[in-house]
Amino acid sequence: MNIKVFETAKETQKRLTPGFLRTLKSYSSVKKTKIHIVSSKTYQNIIGFGGAFTEAAAHVYAGLDDSKKQDVIEAYFDKRKGNAYSLGRLAIHSCDFSSGNYCYVNENDTKLASFSTNHDEKEIFPFILDAQRTAGKLELIASPWSPPAWMKTNNNMCLGGSLKKEFYALWAEYFVKFIEAYRKKGIPVWGVTVQNEAGAVQVWESCVYTEQEERDFVKKHLGPVLEKAGLVDVNIIVHDHNRNHVLDRCRIIYDDPVAAKYIWGAGIHWYEGDNFQNLHALNQLYPEKSILFTEGCQENGTHHNSWALGERYGKSIINDMNSWVRGWIDWNLLLDISGGPNHVGNLCSAPIMVDQKKNKLYYESSYYYLGHFSRFVQTGAYCILAVSSDEKILTTAFLNPDNTVVSVIMNTGDEDYMIKANIDGHVFEDILEKHSIKTYVQ
Repeated sequence: MNIKVFETAKETQKRLTPGFLRTLKSYSSVKKTKIHIVSSKTYQNIIGFGGAFTEAAAHVYAGLDDSKKQDVIEAYFDKRKGNAYSLGRLAIHSCDFSSGNYCYVNENDTKLASFSTNHDEKEIFPFILDAQRTAGKLELIASPWSPPAWMKTNNNMCLGGSLKKEFYALWAEYFVKFIEAYRKKGIPVWGVTVQNEAGAVQVWESCVYTEQEERDFVKKHLGPVLEKAGLVDVNIIVHDHNRNHVLDRCRIIYDDPVAAKYIWGAGIHWYEGDNFQNLHALNQLYPEKSILFTEGCQENGTHHNSWALGERYGKSIINDMNSWVRGWIDWNLLLDISGGPNHVGNLCSAPIMVDQKKNKLYYESSYYYLGHFSRFVQTGAYCILAVSSDEKILTTAFLNPDNTVVSVIMNTGDEDYMIKANIDGHVFEDILEKHSIKTYVQ
């Protein structure tokens, strides 16, 4: 049995390092666990992995020299040299990781006659187009953080508020204008979410929808308007918030058959606990609807050189994939070494951090942990049965379209582990170092 192995391990230089099975002749003192993987038991189809083209990321990218720009594009989007990203997320005008509040129309323009995406011309479009040239194809999901201030009850893009009922139809038309403008630039929009974190009042751009309001906006406005515009290929994603409330919101929305017919699935974030059981329940109730991880990052600063950062990603991706999630989109692709720019000081980490003064890139542990999945799991793969007998050893596995089996196994413990893996009846043994992750391809 020919198996390729790739390893990333704490307190070593191993970063997606190709290697070989390192079974020891004597391992009586090493902890042991069993892994069972069965490729004939398939689950959801995988659409890919990716990150967000925020204005902050685009601004940091624009400040790099051409050589470093190429390094970034290859690191994320090259199928042979990098993480082979196939998904991306866009903000429909401003979010917290923007230069400030902005939208694409003038105040009180109820005809949308002034609509223009000129703001995105200088930095956002070039970043996306550079990525597309290397990736070949990117499925891009667009999300609003807030409608224009004048469409809202609080007359402010920030601090929550709600979309005024009289502007539901106009706001749906705004989505159409955005999709068409981006497509004219050669940037196809694969899907839209109704609202980023529709249940949250934030100091940055935010807008609150009740479950019933989100349902009715899709049912009476967004779905029909996209259909009328000939944009039935644009997938509508609801919820776009944390896993803990995904059942509450989606049950009300999906149980309306008229609303449900327009909806591809639900988007999830990770900021309020794991709650993976909610994803299982959602799939059991609505197996025809998909689940997509649309945002996650390490909050409250940069966390430079933190190994826990990568392990948070690994734990989430493994459990999400084992819980019917079809794709996984990280937050900012790039940030500066302060964790920004962010116009409200909501500084965070990104897998690649940039020292703009030194024109230097820092690859965090999260970059490598993401790569253990995105580099090897092909678009169109199926998640397959994968089980570990020890809670510190996490695993998930995939059957690729070319019939290769990809197994990702992660050791979250403080000790080395000997794994004995049974993959379709073929058994191998290997050592997983403490706080390490390995991808096996056969």
